[in-house]
Amino acid sequence: MEQVLLVTLNGLTLAGVYFLVASGLTLIFGLMRVITLAHGTSFLLGGYLGYVIATATGNWVIGALGGAIAVGFLGLLIYHGLIRRFQNDDMRVALITLGVAIIGTDLMMASFGGLATQVPIEANVRQGVDVPFIGQYPLIRLLVLGIAIVVGVALTLFISRTRFGSRVRAGVDDSQMASATGVNVRVVFTVIFFLGSALAGFAGVVGGTLFPLQPGQDGTYLLYSLVVVIVGGMGSIPGAAVGAVLVGLVSQYTLVLAPTYALVLTFALMVVVLAFRPQGILGRTA
Repeated sequence: MEQVLLVTLNGLTLAGVYFLVASGLTLIFGLMRVITLAHGTSFLLGGYLGYVIATATGNWVIGALGGAIAVGFLGLLIYHGLIRRFQNDDMRVALITLGVAIIGTDLMMASFGGLATQVPIEANVRQGVDVPFIGQYPLIRLLVLGIAIVVGVALTLFISRTRFGSRVRAGVDDSQMASATGVNVRVVFTVIFFLGSALAGFAGVVGGTLFPLQPGQDGTYLLYSLVVVIVGGMGSIPGAAVGAVLVGLVSQYTLVLAPTYALVLTFALMVVVLAFRPQGILGRTA
């Protein structure tokens, strides 16, 4: 029983990292219908920038905010400079963002090297705390889960309960009609792309605090983010949360029960969901 609870809690805390990454992709890919293959690169860059800033200042919060904001503005440059004019051409956007991802990965390799680095945080946060029926458990993993919950609730309220969120939904459903009613769709999409990129950068800092940062993670987190978004339903923040929980639990339980097939079974989850509900668990029917 103790091992089951431990694996479950590990899956939920891992799901917190997956959700933070996938929430940004949900905004960009799910709402704007922009296929960005550079999202994993934004994750890794945010982690490295957070590492540099947190190391220089000795403050994790400043590192997290600095990494998120820097990656957000870089995302704006990429969107307006490379993506916006081709936004309705999915193949061209995919190829452009793939090129950005390859260049970004090489630049990070040259700048930060191939060694694993971890974002520094106060030592007491890495200590264990007593969890009922489990025993000692790292406090940092519980904090990651809490951060993911707070971000998820905030994004859900932002999209569903605010005036700007209604403009976002209107611009996604029918951008021409929204423009005719006075909504500046360009500004709306700019804010969404900034927020999605910033969330990827923030997720990189959080993930880089929990696990060491190293080359190759950008592709891994991009794939897991796509699985989470597809399983949960494109454009749905609650759907991304459900997808992240399922992916996190499946990956952790398969690592314990069938480690050889862990990756295969994780992606099999996506196949099963698409077979029975193509729009995702909480996605809307087109």
